[in-house]
Amino acid sequence: MFRRFRDRAAAGQMLARALHRYADCDNVLVLALPRGGVPVAFEVAKALHVPMDVLIVRKLGVPSQPELAMGAVASGRVLVINPHVVDGLGISDATIREAAEAEHEEVRRRERLFRGDRPAPDIAGRVVIVVDDGLATGSTMRAAVAALHQWEPALIVVAVPTAPAQTIRMLVQVADRVICLTTPEPFDAISQSYDDFAQVEDDEVRRLLAEGERLVPARSGSLISEPRHAAPGGRPA
Repeated sequence: MFRRFRDRAAAGQMLARALHRYADCDNVLVLALPRGGVPVAFEVAKALHVPMDVLIVRKLGVPSQPELAMGAVASGRVLVINPHVVDGLGISDATIREAAEAEHEEVRRRERLFRGDRPAPDIAGRVVIVVDDGLATGSTMRAAVAALHQWEPALIVVAVPTAPAQTIRMLVQVADRVICLTTPEPFDAISQSYDDFAQVEDDEVRRLLAEGERLVPARSGSLISEPRHAAPGGRPA
């Protein structure tokens, strides 16, 4: 089914309705992939009455093929390696370290830019809803999920307005839940699902994060607990 959204805010409002089971729960956290995911995540967090923050993920491109990911880094100096690419191309540890250090610095810069002096949220034991404005190959979201697993959340839910069907099938193998509102066929670009897909500026990201802090009520509802899905072969997703 193909669905168009007026803008990111409208997409977030529709996504929130698909996530209503997570509303008013103390252990739910919405994490946005900036910049485009932040306006979507803001509407989700506002509707569910749960806190939101950002998760900074940076892809590590192969030096000779920057679009090919040999791994990724994320907040907290998390490093995730793609062994198929690294082993297949014989990429050295020194090359990985050099690329990772440069991207770790960029992660720290963006955290300071978007979060300021606020501490990063606790993730262990929480239901984490990871939001972006859409996915193409899904490589950044897959890296985000891999990074989150290292912090031991109770559940990882990927939630996006639009993505190709094959990308969703891939993410189902690594996340506990995947929610996508529309899977256009053919899939040309994320922007094809939006009437307004204007660039999100840094100032808007900071404004929405600050406003999101003020929206969360002092007390929420009950805790939510769901079993993890099993991927094919019985392996926990």
